[in-house]
Amino acid sequence: MKLPFPSYLGRAFFGVRDAETFFKHRDALIGEFVHPSGVFAADNLITWSKTLGFLRDPAFGEAINRNTRTGPERGTLWRISTLVWAAKQTSHLDGDFVECACYRGSSARTVADLVDISTRRYFLYDLFEHDEAMPHHSMAEHSATLYDEVRARFPEPNVIITKGRVPDSLSEAAPERIAFMHLDLNNAKAEISALEVLWDRILPGGVLVLDDFGWAPYIAQHALETEWFAKRGHAILEMPTGQGLVIKHA
Repeated sequence: MKLPFPSYLGRAFFGVRDAETFFKHRDALIGEFVHPSGVFAADNLITWSKTLGFLRDPAFGEAINRNTRTGPERGTLWRISTLVWAAKQTSHLDGDFVECACYRGSSARTVADLVDISTRRYFLYDLFEHDEAMPHHSMAEHSATLYDEVRARFPEPNVIITKGRVPDSLSEAAPERIAFMHLDLNNAKAEISALEVLWDRILPGGVLVLDDFGWAPYIAQHALETEWFAKRGHAILEMPTGQGLVIKHA
């Protein structure tokens, strides 16, 4: 049976000098494919002849359309599909979900829409605001009102949203048992500090996704986290999406 292979061509590419020229050449490249199907072109990733099964999942597509707003945000849908997989993979474990940092809450909202969280808590952390003293770059929607906007997206009483700097904010609210964790702090020192607090709380079989691990601008995370996990007998899978994946063993 011949299956249709969907494609996704987005405009979320980072570090491009001339967008018009880039997309002209990108489209020309795709035009050279013998079978121009199963193409994913977004989020600094161009690949083809892939099944892209997540694009054929109606529930996932509806959740992405409902929960993402901007082009760059929607362009991360392959990364978000990884998070949904990880959460589903750990849904049998008696542990909570964690995301540091949640920003607008789009990825966490998508996970919560597609994975039953009624029997667990979902801990979200972020600064929600930015100032120039912070070591990482600002995001477009950092503001004094972002916390309230994110809070409004999660009416579930078991979603705990904590405003503050990780790892300091972990002392305010943090789970003792973790099934799934997403770490996206854009800051190597902060991520290692968060791991020092939370890694031992991840249950065997739990999944950790490191958003920045495979991105060249965050080579510090790659170096420090590779060493940190090696000392604990774990290896990180670097993925084409730029994410790193760790499955906790006993």
